[in-house]
Amino acid sequence: MEPEQGPFFIASNLLIVTCISTAELWLRLSLNYQKQAVVGCGFIMSYLIYFLLEPHVDGAQMALMMPIMVALIYFDRKMLYFLGVFNILFYTGFYIGMERVLLNKPWLEFYLVQCVFIVFVVMANAVIIRSQEVRDHLEQVTKSEQGLMVERAISDKLLKIDALTGLYNHKTFHEYLDSLLEQCENNGLQLQLALFDIDNFKQVNDTYGHWVGDLVLKEVAAKVSSMIGLNDFAARYGGEEFAVIFTDNSPQESFLAAEEMRVSISLMEHPYAGGKPITVSIGLCNYQLGDGKELLFRKTDDALYSAKRGGKNTVCTAVDATAAAGDNPLACMAE
Repeated sequence: MEPEQGPFFIASNLLIVTCISTAELWLRLSLNYQKQAVVGCGFIMSYLIYFLLEPHVDGAQMALMMPIMVALIYFDRKMLYFLGVFNILFYTGFYIGMERVLLNKPWLEFYLVQCVFIVFVVMANAVIIRSQEVRDHLEQVTKSEQGLMVERAISDKLLKIDALTGLYNHKTFHEYLDSLLEQCENNGLQLQLALFDIDNFKQVNDTYGHWVGDLVLKEVAAKVSSMIGLNDFAARYGGEEFAVIFTDNSPQESFLAAEEMRVSISLMEHPYAGGKPITVSIGLCNYQLGDGKELLFRKTDDALYSAKRGGKNTVCTAVDATAAAGDNPLACMAE
């Protein structure tokens, strides 16, 4: 580098650093016209780098491709066309006004540089088109997978939900109960099982028809579903019988929750069923470690049978022989 070129070299590098710093600050401050800031910075830097390299490096004109490369960063075809045309026109003026006059560069070099501009724009356009095709394909694949996931979720839900009541079905209930009982044994989870049976349901069907019976089932199921806790689980166990699993409750809390459901169901109005109240009998059992599912159901069924035999519209708990003989705070509660 010749001594007289030193100030120009330093000034050019300072301008490059200034351009980069300005563009970085502009982007970090999230100001408007960010694309334009990047394009302007790239354009100024490309010509500054070209001025620095031209005396020493053959093919320094490649630095002038930098503004066009910005369009590849944003995958913007309109920007690519604009920058391509602008770069060709600007370099034409720059060549005729400076390089041809001051440096007496041959026209062949000018034509070659312009051809490189055009080829680069065509190649960049092909890259953008291909990237858009890949993006569209990925979007289609993603939408297809999302559609399959939704269909699978709907299908899975239909397999788990009772069509009439909207509660979980018998099979799903047992799967969930098996999992919870395992947690009870391994982690000490508290669990209570309640079986609900609609009183005199056969009489409702015989008197008003099965369509009325279906309406009763739906309304009772909706009431039960609306009153259970977030960690509880309700299912249609079969026919007019429902099951509720209470978790993380004490036996007293579950008893009070079941009693509240019984009272709320008895207060529901059913004008299509002659205006008569629909009641439920409930058997409730607190799971004891080591009992297993079979014994849990046997105790809950016995409690439900006691509730039926005790006059219906009742919540009755299952107790073992020792608790039944002593002072049991949880007893059958009738209206």
